[in-house]
Amino acid sequence: MSAAPQVPTASPLHPDGAGPAASGGVSSGVGEILALLRDGAALTRSEVMTRTGLSRTTVNQRLDQLLQARLIVPAGEDSPTRGRPATRFGFNAARGVLLVADLGATGMRAAVCDLNGVIASESEQRIDITEGPERIIGVVGEHFTRLLAEAGHTPQEVHGIGMSVPGPVDFARGAVVNPPIMTGWDGYDIRGWFASHYDCPVLVDKDVNAMAFGEYRRNYPTTSHMLMLKLGTGIGAGVVVGGQIYRGADGAAGDIGHSQLSRPDDDDQPLCRCGNTGCVEAYVGGWALMRDLQAAGRDVSSVDAAIELALAGDPVAVQITRRAGRILGASIAGAVSLFNPRVVVIGGQLARVEGQLFAGIREMVYRRSLPLATTRLQIVRSSLDNSAGPIGLALSVADAIFAPDAVERLILDAA
Repeated sequence: MSAAPQVPTASPLHPDGAGPAASGGVSSGVGEILALLRDGAALTRSEVMTRTGLSRTTVNQRLDQLLQARLIVPAGEDSPTRGRPATRFGFNAARGVLLVADLGATGMRAAVCDLNGVIASESEQRIDITEGPERIIGVVGEHFTRLLAEAGHTPQEVHGIGMSVPGPVDFARGAVVNPPIMTGWDGYDIRGWFASHYDCPVLVDKDVNAMAFGEYRRNYPTTSHMLMLKLGTGIGAGVVVGGQIYRGADGAAGDIGHSQLSRPDDDDQPLCRCGNTGCVEAYVGGWALMRDLQAAGRDVSSVDAAIELALAGDPVAVQITRRAGRILGASIAGAVSLFNPRVVVIGGQLARVEGQLFAGIREMVYRRSLPLATTRLQIVRSSLDNSAGPIGLALSVADAIFAPDAVERLILDAA
């Protein structure tokens, strides 16, 4: 099997940077028509003409190319007042499948999705991310094989793969960079591992970026500025600007968990897993809550156990959780003032303690941020929960493999 293409920023299916200009014979703009059909309901030829401003001959030619490549399918008919009904065309989401795996520090979720990012089949498993890439990606591969078989698909039908990890990612290279908790993962060739099993593009991203994109596309598509917080074993943030994930110059944007917290009443700042002291995560990450509960004499051996204790109303757990909410709120307030998002979505394990956590978050955000930045601000819990990451990964992969220049390559290959 040939090596899987990379997914660079400029052209997802062209590792050498070659774009549609090098692929003669395909009508310019055919990818934009497919994008139009992916974004909404099925359209007639006349509706495509109206929305694109293209002539009937051009629209007919490009729709025919998309039909031949099986990228679109007839999707019902209109019933005009006279003449033959007008055929509608829609994106062929059943043309193939996508494989995605959302990895956390202690658990993973794998899924088979259609080309619209709809989950068809999924599975989950407890893991220890510190066991290293060979072991963990091997587990991911086993889930992919089983899920494909259960869904009745073959590896040849896989159009793309997405994997998210709980650490900083160089998105262009698809590599984890100096991760605080992912022992052995630094620079590991994740794409290369999958290349020996699947002939398709592979996208690697930070877990909270995948969650942010899933929430944005499914629940807030008209909100161009959004902040997503993942509160679990660690603390992370994903930033949506102008409808796209904002990664910063080197992919490090959103690492709110390792911003420094200055507390005048705290002479002995806690050590963080990253090696620094006084990080937000060192106060409010799931592992930090476990540490504080154990120090207070509570028998907790997991983040979930700490959460259950707080939900049960244990006074120490409630006090620690409320304190965590205020600390988080102060950090989020800084991000709100700097970035001015319309929505702050909070997900992850700790979001389950909504009653105790969110009050402190809202208190500090509205106290410390300027009124203009909070006038229309929403602070909400994730509605997708554990599905946010897989859905966001699938949609990110689909956007890459169906980018306009990539569509023109697919049409040439199908010709």
